[in-house]
Formats: sequence, structure tokens, C-alpha cells
Amino acid sequence: MTTQDTSIQTRLKVLYRDGLMLVVDKPAGVAVHRGPKGGASLEDEFDGLRFGLPRAPALAHRLDRETAGCLILGRHRKALAKLGLLFKQGKIGKTYWAIVAGGPETEEGFIDKPLGRLDESRGWWMKVDAAGQPSQTRWRVLGRGTFKGERVTWLAMQPLTGRTHQLRVHAVSEGWPIVGDAIYGGRDRQVALQLLARRIEAPLSANKPPIVVEAPPPAHMLEALRACGWVEDNPPVFIENSPD
Repeated sequence: MTTQDTSIQTRLKVLYRDGLMLVVDKPAGVAVHRGPKGGASLEDEFDGLRFGLPRAPALAHRLDRETAGCLILGRHRKALAKLGLLFKQGKIGKTYWAIVAGGPETEEGFIDKPLGRLDESRGWWMKVDAAGQPSQTRWRVLGRGTFKGERVTWLAMQPLTGRTHQLRVHAVSEGWPIVGDAIYGGRDRQVALQLLARRIEAPLSANKPPIVVEAPPPAHMLEALRACGWVEDNPPVFIENSPD
């Protein structure tokens, strides 16, 4: 382990680096890539993350604009192909933290509801749809409390499939929307989306344990997390592994 290379002039904090991939701490409110209308995106920063390689890294998956936390980048074409296959096979574990309005009565559960596009005019907006793609999410209660006068619950959510807006739609379908979700029914639209891609587990080598990386909670989630019993983590440590 080493301290992060402070010479990189980028707003992206690197949480992990090896010969295949980088894991960066994506800030909320920034798109990961340019949309049809253009505009700034995280991809604009990637050239500063080459770390001696001839080409900039590229996205191995996506996070919503409003979601913060662990984002995986492949450092070259072979790496992207390998990571793409791992994602397709469901072998990369992902755990999110969410603050939801109200919350489930039980302490853990499993959501199995197929998702489809809401309609052609809504772009990537999704809905529960019996004719849609299979979608499964595991969840577990980490804490409960009161935030801005409302009862809320802090959940760990694990998407077993990778559908667009899966956690957001599954949460609202259960009657406890993610706080700050302006699309799918969060109660207070003045609050940023309370969703963090907290942890990834990537089995890059058959002979080694999975790479595990965690992102720190962003500033806009601290108040709600503390209200639910979260205690400050230690600052994240940058991890650098030698290439295989």
C-alpha cells in the first residue's frame, strides 16, 4: 500500500490501481460519459489517469449521474474485455448504501421483480414490468433513524443483476423510495440522492482472493447516515497492486 500519487491533477480520487484496472471514487452529480447533448463528464478526466500507459483508461461499467462511489476503469483493451466478461457473468460483487424513506419492517430480504423501460419518451427511466428483464436485489438493514423529521432506514443493497436504475426502482416498488430520488419518488427533492456505490469485489485472478475496494460516504450522505447510527470510517487508503 502507498499513498495516492498527488501529482495527478484530477478531481477523481483513485482508490485502487493495478495493471488491469483502476477504481475511482466517483462524485455525485457528474455524468460518467457525455450524453447525446454533450457536456462535461468524468471521461474528460481520464487522460490524467494513464499512469505511464499510452492510452487513457475507459469505463468498465456505469454509475448514474447522481450516484457516488466505486467506479471501475479498465486500463487497456484486454483489461476491458476481461472486466466486461466478469460483469456479464455476474462475478463482480457490488454493495450499495442507500437511505430510504420509511423502510422495510424486516431486517433483510430479496427483491425479484423484472424491469422494463417506462416508455420510449423517458429515455432510461424504468418500471417494474412482468415482460421486462429479470432483476434481483438483496438488501439488509444497517440502521434506522430520523432524518429531516422523517423516519428513514440505512440499507446495504446488492444488485445481483445490472439493470438500469435497478436499486432505485426496486426500492420504490417496495414502498420505501431512496431519499432524494427526484425521478422515482424520493420525498425531499432538495436533498441529493442518498445512494453510494460503497464496495466492489473483483475476482481478477483464479489463484488470489478478490480485490475488495470501498468508497467513503460522500458529504451529502453524512447527516442521514449518522442519524441511522453510522460511525465515522477511517479515511480510505489507496491500494496499489503490482501487475500479475
